[in-house]
Formats: sequence, structure tokens, C-alpha cells
Amino acid sequence: MAKTGAAVIDPYELLGVTRDADEAAIKAAYRKVAKTAHPDAGGDADAFAKISACYELLKDPVRRRVFDDTGYDPQLAEPTDLKGLMVLETLINDMILDEREPGSFDPVAGLRRKLTDDILKCRFHILELERHRARVRKHLDRLGRRPDTDVLGSMLRARAQSITDAIKASEVQIAAIERAYAMLEGYSYEMEPLPVEAEVEDLPKAAE
Repeated sequence: MAKTGAAVIDPYELLGVTRDADEAAIKAAYRKVAKTAHPDAGGDADAFAKISACYELLKDPVRRRVFDDTGYDPQLAEPTDLKGLMVLETLINDMILDEREPGSFDPVAGLRRKLTDDILKCRFHILELERHRARVRKHLDRLGRRPDTDVLGSMLRARAQSITDAIKASEVQIAAIERAYAMLEGYSYEMEPLPVEAEVEDLPKAAE
């Protein structure tokens, strides 16, 4: 399973400002960074584009608020990061709605288990689709004499193509889930210590 990937772009870090920076501070920071990053000054065009995108985000109060609340911006995030974030967002809702006491269970480990299970389900689904497509293609290969219209052959080819499209969609979903898993790397969760009574009860009893 992939566990690495490009980090989500942080506009504050890229411009070198704090999260409570006002409009004037953001504008000044952008001008300072842009001077050296601009392609006319020998800078990299892609890097300058990212800097400009970060500035556009932070000077827009609505987009900035959304980024502060969610940690990403649809216009700024890399496509792979955005898909991974969308996967995580759904799981975060489940985590928040879990009524168990925080600290009594490890939600981060739960997220990892859920993502792993989803990847396995997708891979199993792909295997099933590949077997089904192979059967369709074998039927197509065994068609002998055909009329000029070849309605049956056309239908079988269309079915094989639709299965191929479904396989590609599942592969894209796996990539998104793997990216979401990579985003959880480095996290740990502090559990509440077990009560002494529970620890004693969990110990194996000595043979009488």
C-alpha cells in the first residue's frame, strides 16, 4: 500500500505568514516571495503559479475560512490530494458521530482499518470484473459466421468496454484511498489508561 505522496499545499507556510496574518501582512509577504519566484527573475513558473494561487486564496475571506475549517481548498489542492481528502472527509463524519467516549477507543487506527478494508474490497471487485470481462470476450471470440449488422457482437463489445471502464474507476478509487491512508501517516492517538481493576482482571489467572 502506498504511504507516501506530495503534501497538501499550505498557503500560510508557502507565503511565510502566520494563520492570523491580516490582509496587509499577506500582501507584503506575497510581494516579497514573488520577487524571487517570478519567472522573469529566474524563478520556476510552476512554483510561482502555486505562490500566486496561495495569495488568491488568502486574500479571499470566504475561501480562507473554508481552508481554515477544512484544511484544503479545491482550487489549490493537487487532484490526488483532493480525492484523498474527500475519502477522509466521509470517514471523519463517522468518527465524529461515534458516541463512544473519546480516549476509550483509537479512531485513527479505526480509520486505517476502514481504508485497508475498502482497498481490499475494491481489489476483489476488480478481480470479479476481470473474470466477467474474460467470459464476455471468450463468447465474442467464439462467434463464427455473423450477419453484416452483427448486433450480438456489438452488444458484447459494448459490455466488455463498460466492464473495462468500471475496472478503471475502481483503480482510481483505490488510488484515492491509498492517498487518504498516506495522509494519516505520522498520527498517533492517546488512549485513556485502563483502570487498575480492569488491568488485574485481564491478567491470566494462575493455575490452582
